[in-house]
Amino acid sequence: MKQSFYDLNYSDLEAVLNQNNLNHSAAAILFNWHYKKKEIAQCVENIAKCALAFFQNNFDFSLPEIDTVYESKKDRTVKFLFKLNDSHKVETVLIPFNNKYSICLSSQVGCAMNCSFCFTGKQGLKRNLTTSEIVGQFLQAWRWLATNRPGEERILNIVFMGQGEPLHNFDAVKKACEIFLSKHGTSIGVQKITISTAGYIPGLKRWSLETPSVNLALSLHSPFEEKRNELIPINKKYPLDEVLAYIDKIPLNKKQFITYEYILIKDFNDTAEDAEKLGTILAGKSAYINLIPFNAFPGSHYNSPDWDKIEKFKEILDTFKIPTLIRGTKGDDVLAACGQLNSKN
Repeated sequence: MKQSFYDLNYSDLEAVLNQNNLNHSAAAILFNWHYKKKEIAQCVENIAKCALAFFQNNFDFSLPEIDTVYESKKDRTVKFLFKLNDSHKVETVLIPFNNKYSICLSSQVGCAMNCSFCFTGKQGLKRNLTTSEIVGQFLQAWRWLATNRPGEERILNIVFMGQGEPLHNFDAVKKACEIFLSKHGTSIGVQKITISTAGYIPGLKRWSLETPSVNLALSLHSPFEEKRNELIPINKKYPLDEVLAYIDKIPLNKKQFITYEYILIKDFNDTAEDAEKLGTILAGKSAYINLIPFNAFPGSHYNSPDWDKIEKFKEILDTFKIPTLIRGTKGDDVLAACGQLNSKN
């Protein structure tokens, strides 16, 4: 079975060329062709025929197949259901803003974290995605835009907030980031990539030493252990205070901050006491808070608070001088909003 070309970062590609006595300059040409021009392998120009033949004979250039596309009638959000080679499926979301897009990538088929507010957790973990399956979501979404919304092929932000716990699939996610960041490829800046975690400490331990300086987001959702245990079961194994201690050790670049995501659930974690405690534990940190009104999904028993309650929660956080944004809901009419992804048939 051939290895996927899209599993190779730039240094991997150079190594393959050197090991097979091929001109290493082909690495820049191949990356440029596949990640900047986003063309198919057979059309590569300005590369020696022997190198091109080698890659065509030894590597697979296929990408995840688009099974179904769901377009929101409310806000033009696009959700893709991708079919993988083993017939597993995974979802990806394009979120429009100012004639540009953010893409929400999945890192696993399902998820092992079993968070109670997230539809993905209900399907359990099937397997990790490969680097090529992660990168392939980006490339296929770009190609869909080029065909269906020509002139709008501007995917400027990447968030690993789709299906799965990204730090539970650390190696594939790390390599995907290296491909996205490569100056020879998509050339996306470190400040434009965000990896979200529920607080998976084995991945956080590796973060500072191994991860490129991309942004980190923590799914916090409650400052109280008992409530967080219900929302995020791994909090029982990796308590919030330990998670925050590891995050505090992460070196940040100038003007870089950690995003703390907080899903607001009616009559559960939306009180003044919750807001005060949250502000207390994050005060003085390089923090940015995303308040996310809960997005309902089939079988969920949670609800979103009234808008007045959401605004009052933010007002309390403002007294702690922590930048806080109430995130608008997009794509909920096609189950594409935060916490609504689930590819189980």
